[in-house]
Amino acid sequence: MAAEQSLSSQDKTLSSRDKTLQIISAVSMPAVVIILLMMIVIPLPPLMLDFFFTFNLASALIVLMSSVYVRRPLDFAVFPTVLLVMTLLRLALNVASTRVVLISGHTGTDAAGKVIEAFGDFVVGGNFSVGLVVFLILVIINFIVVTKGAERISEVTARFTLDAMPGKQMAIDAELNAGMMSQKVAKARRDEIARESSFYGAMDGASKFVKGDAIAGILILIINIVGGLSIGMLQHDLSASVAAQNYILLMIGDGLVAQIPSLMLSSAAALIVTRGSESEGVGNDIGQQVLGNPKVFIVSSIIIGMLGLVPAMPNLLILGIAGVLAAIAFFKTAASKQLVSNALQEQEQESSEPLSKDLGWEDVVSNDVLGLDLGYRLVPLADIKGETGLLARMKTLRRRISQDYGFLLPQIHIRDNLMLAPNGYSITLHEVPIAEGTVEVGMEMAINPGDARGELEGIAGKEPAYGLDATWIPPSERDNAQLMGFTVVDASSVIATHMTEVLRQHVHELIGHDDAQQLLDALGNTAPRLVENLVPKALPLSSLLRVLQNLLEEGVPIKDFRAIAEALAANATNSQNPDDLTAQARIALGRTICQSLAGMGDELEVVTLDMELEQLLLNISGARADPLPIEPGIARWLASEIQGQQVDRERQGAQLVMLVPDGVRMFLYRFVKKSSLRATIMSFSEIPASRHLKVVATLSKPAVGE
Repeated sequence: MAAEQSLSSQDKTLSSRDKTLQIISAVSMPAVVIILLMMIVIPLPPLMLDFFFTFNLASALIVLMSSVYVRRPLDFAVFPTVLLVMTLLRLALNVASTRVVLISGHTGTDAAGKVIEAFGDFVVGGNFSVGLVVFLILVIINFIVVTKGAERISEVTARFTLDAMPGKQMAIDAELNAGMMSQKVAKARRDEIARESSFYGAMDGASKFVKGDAIAGILILIINIVGGLSIGMLQHDLSASVAAQNYILLMIGDGLVAQIPSLMLSSAAALIVTRGSESEGVGNDIGQQVLGNPKVFIVSSIIIGMLGLVPAMPNLLILGIAGVLAAIAFFKTAASKQLVSNALQEQEQESSEPLSKDLGWEDVVSNDVLGLDLGYRLVPLADIKGETGLLARMKTLRRRISQDYGFLLPQIHIRDNLMLAPNGYSITLHEVPIAEGTVEVGMEMAINPGDARGELEGIAGKEPAYGLDATWIPPSERDNAQLMGFTVVDASSVIATHMTEVLRQHVHELIGHDDAQQLLDALGNTAPRLVENLVPKALPLSSLLRVLQNLLEEGVPIKDFRAIAEALAANATNSQNPDDLTAQARIALGRTICQSLAGMGDELEVVTLDMELEQLLLNISGARADPLPIEPGIARWLASEIQGQQVDRERQGAQLVMLVPDGVRMFLYRFVKKSSLRATIMSFSEIPASRHLKVVATLSKPAVGE
């Protein structure tokens, strides 16, 4: 009881903290706006100016450090807003400090607070000429070097990001359709692409704030110096030298205390826009990419050592630096050799197996229904961790197809095979290869979807799933290829897409007696009497399995297993023929089949046969569904006609659906399959009453002599 009360009190405390944070977040921005307006309108005492100048300097430093340690630009997505607020704060401080300097500047260099006085006296030595030079140098560095570069990078990045959005969206859709990611992951990646485009668009605009702030700093200094000298000499009767000493030093101190935070923010903006999309932080990136190669230190130490031999140089200092670089190179080389040695030892330990193990049945009998064999160069693809690894993609693919078709697919076993080409892979079914392909490790495949512009330089190849022409390009050319309209995928995605298409073609061979029994057992939990009357009373398990295989062979999912079982139970007494039972199951699944073809639309576009052709096919097929008895001339003509309709429908972005009498459906389906054509064959009984039909073409019986 005491523990429950303690947990309850902790929950209440967390809830109150969340509410407090929400209240603070809600009032913080209006409070900032009010403070900025007060700083512009109400005169501030020197102590308040010191506080706000110190706060401005600390805030700029925090933003700079945040941009250094942030891993990705999107992790600091609020940066454009922060940049705007910091710019407004600095401009408001300029207005407030200018007012104080012009009103009280004749009293001395401490008129606007200790911070401005310190920058005017200590930083530039109390010499306004030196202060002017230092201020101008800072402005040049900020405006011409940092700000101009960051502005250009922001413009180019924003344009490239927006241009690459369609290609990235197509790549996500392709991976989603191939079953390589879930809907949740696809939605997250789409959201990230949208956030990325919004961020770089905002950064393009935010860079204008920094540029305008730098220009404003120069103009404000010039106006303040002219105004200060005029007020000191005309209103307070100061000499030109005293007025220059007081007012110019105060204005330079004011300008420096504003320009240093401005330079920090400009540097932060440049760090953000030059950061890669995937990074571990600037420090780690520099350590890995710049300082990670021992050869860099070896060559650098030699060149610096040669420079140290020049007589006019500080020889001891330069040779000392060369010696430090040589020592770093020595230690890094030793560390690299140790890492390689450890890796080789681990590989030898993993590959070594005890020779005393006896031969057993598990070494002879294989239970691998599905397999993916890899050449030795492709083995590292299976070791990649995360969602981009081949193992993770195979798991996602298996889950996706299992959910689409309504039964659990066997596991996909990934193995290395030295008999394959180094870059080759093979997809096996019951240890027999049924498909193979080749991918280039470390490169990405660029596929022309049909509207790409230009040509890419790389290794020509074929997309293995659909046989499309493709080009293997380095990863550095990915963005350029997407801008040209190519769809770019990595090697793991190519293999996963190929595996998806192969599994869909052979899905009917993957279901067995145990799977059919599992479906019956699951249905028995909700409809036990139906299962009891179906198997084995009305139908043997082997006949049920054959019906399920027939449905899957035609691409019909068996997710609605209850409808299938009810149709079989109702018609099993009339016929035990699997083809007849399959026809009855298809009628029960008619709504599902039409949904997969036409979606949510009420209209289904079909191609029909005229009465004479229907009668001809009925006479030929008779009681059999075997297309072999058809006369060769009629077979060639029928295949040509169906192929023509198939091409016409594909040009319109649709698939060919043929609507035929019930007695012809199975015969025509097997004829289409043997002729390697792509068409969905449906019978009149499979069309639900709520579905409207639109006949787009009718095939007629060939005239005599054709």
